[in-house]
Amino acid sequence: GIVATGDAFNVFVFLEISSLSSYTLIAQGTTPRALTSSMQYLVMGTIGGTFLLLGIGMLYMVTGTLNIVDMASHLAALGPNRTVLVGLAAICVGTSIKLAVFPLHIWLPNAYTYAPAMVTAFLAATATKVAYYVMVRFVFGVFGTRLAFDQLNFDAVLLPLALLAMFAGSLVAIYQDDIKRMLAYSSVAQIGYMVLGLALGTRDGLTGGLVHLFNHALMKSGLFLVMACVVVRLGSTRLAAFSGLGRRMPLTMAAFVVGGLSLVGVPLTVGFVSKWYLVTGALAAGSWPVALLILLSSLLALVYVWRVVEVAYFRPA
Repeated sequence: GIVATGDAFNVFVFLEISSLSSYTLIAQGTTPRALTSSMQYLVMGTIGGTFLLLGIGMLYMVTGTLNIVDMASHLAALGPNRTVLVGLAAICVGTSIKLAVFPLHIWLPNAYTYAPAMVTAFLAATATKVAYYVMVRFVFGVFGTRLAFDQLNFDAVLLPLALLAMFAGSLVAIYQDDIKRMLAYSSVAQIGYMVLGLALGTRDGLTGGLVHLFNHALMKSGLFLVMACVVVRLGSTRLAAFSGLGRRMPLTMAAFVVGGLSLVGVPLTVGFVSKWYLVTGALAAGSWPVALLILLSSLLALVYVWRVVEVAYFRPA
């Protein structure tokens, strides 16, 4: 519904329907923490939905239409004013909460950690990805690059947050003992890459962001499915339980290694393709420091993936 609709209000309605389903799925976890995680996501998601609705209301106020194509043509003719600026800000905040952009990501680690393993794999591939699509569609399809980037300086807010997410998410992931929680914080960092592609405002940058949307859905859902297999076999996702697991579950851990290398962005994996586009997009925008930071943050991903590989393959069972 979110992808197919041409009506801005329907985007909000379908996003809320999918969010309500997510809250229920997360609450089905086996521990009491699943309920508190679901409640936390419910509160955050409701705030995000309210901001999104406010933003759409602001745009309706100045354009008199909810049709996305009509709205775009009216805004292009109208140009920047305070209501349009507030509308963009509200939509940005609303979708950022749903997308778990740093520092609005506080609901995500607990939701991913305490939800049932299969639910986590499903949410990792769908929930945040759709919110990213909504943000891209509003920024490029409704506001347009000239209004959003040149006149309202949308990238000045989003670019620093994306770079912070890439490093903060990876650094916190390195210190986690629960692998599901480690992958959850890794998602915060990977969302940073997607948002960075959007914030660059170049063709290669946006291509990198959208390609990473699909690639991350494949990588992260695959890695969480590995966790589901490990939970069935061992009953735990703690790092200590992975000792010697490379010999006990060779195919499953091989899948983890492939997914992990893709998170790092090693050549011949899908993660390399999206990071290549992001680096070329940063260079096209004249931001070579951003390109360098993308490479440095990828090395942090190597650290937390290697922790698991080391325990699984180089420690006795």
